[in-house]
Amino acid sequence: MEERAPRDRALGSRALAALLPDPAAARPAYRQLARAIGALILDGRIALHVRLPAERELAAALNISRATVTAVYDLLRESGYARSRQGSGTWTALPEGRTPRGITRLLRPRDSAIDLARAAPALPERALADALAEVTPQLAEHAHTPGYHPYGLPELRTAVADRFTRRGLATTPEQILVTSGAQHALTLVLGLLSGPGDRVMVESPSYPNALEAMRRARLRTVPVPVTDTGWDVEIMEATLRQAVPQLAYLIPDFHNPTGCLMPAGERARVLRAAHRSGTWLVVDETLVDLALDVAAPAPLAAHGTPGSGGKVITVGSMSKSYWGGLRIGWLRAPSRLVTELAGQRVATDMGGSVLDQLLALALLAREGALLPPRLDALRAQRAALAAALAAELPGWAWRPPPGGLSLWVDLGEPIASALAERVLDYGVRIEGGAFFAPDPGLFEQRLRIPYTTAPPVLREAVQRLAATLADGLPPCRGDRGPRWIA
Repeated sequence: MEERAPRDRALGSRALAALLPDPAAARPAYRQLARAIGALILDGRIALHVRLPAERELAAALNISRATVTAVYDLLRESGYARSRQGSGTWTALPEGRTPRGITRLLRPRDSAIDLARAAPALPERALADALAEVTPQLAEHAHTPGYHPYGLPELRTAVADRFTRRGLATTPEQILVTSGAQHALTLVLGLLSGPGDRVMVESPSYPNALEAMRRARLRTVPVPVTDTGWDVEIMEATLRQAVPQLAYLIPDFHNPTGCLMPAGERARVLRAAHRSGTWLVVDETLVDLALDVAAPAPLAAHGTPGSGGKVITVGSMSKSYWGGLRIGWLRAPSRLVTELAGQRVATDMGGSVLDQLLALALLAREGALLPPRLDALRAQRAALAAALAAELPGWAWRPPPGGLSLWVDLGEPIASALAERVLDYGVRIEGGAFFAPDPGLFEQRLRIPYTTAPPVLREAVQRLAATLADGLPPCRGDRGPRWIA
């Protein structure tokens, strides 16, 4: 029986037009537009089973003929990216044999390209082997139990709570929920505390997977800028006061992708403004341990006055400081909310892997031995990347971040997407800055370049970027296959 598409999921003509290339830029226009829409569907920027605009409305929004839009929709149907139902319009679909890039980003690339799309370091084999040896007897003890821990292993909850307390934010285990990574924590929060149409304040640029989770939750993002010099707190205060968003998602610690660190005074102002508007603050601390030039900052919630930090949810993870393969994250929130979120979690996965949580506990206990060498390596790799860029591409500009995993590079002209597409032919995988934008058309002059690989590899990657520019860039086609952002 044919699945009936929900009638309340529709994409407006102006919203779709803003995502599409200029129809006059390439010929035939209908084929380029259809290709762009297909790429947006695979990329998740347009959701599946969403009604596309009526032909006449989209033609007006793009300033093209209705016949051209008819040809676009015909081609989308022929290629499997759309289906039509008489009386209900045209709906997006996934073609047979195609995989959404949300999945392909998580797969190991099949080519040998240098990977600068993922900002995620590997875990030293010796550290993993030692941790496995330590937890094997403990795992045998747990094997005699059912193994379900919707809140997380009590020992791990205690260890995470103790970390918060040592950093200046008194925390009890009852305020901790262990999750399958920071992204899992965010989706639990979105599912419990927001609904379709709710406003959420986000930074611009921001972490693409978080933005994608908000799109899928059908939230309305309200962007506030983050520049090379950081946040404009007056704009944030005005946005919280005027838009009164249900949630605000912030990355104040070595912001992804800019690398900025929010000063303590600004954290206190944001807390006060959110408290006045009744907005839940979701603070992503995934990168907080990767302080390269400064001391690791205290949690944002620690900067509030009594009562002002009551609606703050702090999200953390092992992915960037240890290893993403563990899939261990956590959130800190008021204990009653933690209980509600645990109920939300049971509806999806019952509880996390006991083995992964035991490994996380063992690795956290070795923090003093594991993190300093990692930070030293990141400093050396950051220096190597900066030196290579200065030598090979002296017209590019960036500010050295005080921590984190990447440079946010200004190319001086809006060529990022075209460069990212073309340089794959030269053996480098990278993402243009537009992928970090909550709104279309932004950051085409930016690249995020991680320094998570060895200096010789980084130097070779920069040389290939320079060679690509020297050979010239064709117009960006907008669909270049699987991508992954971490």
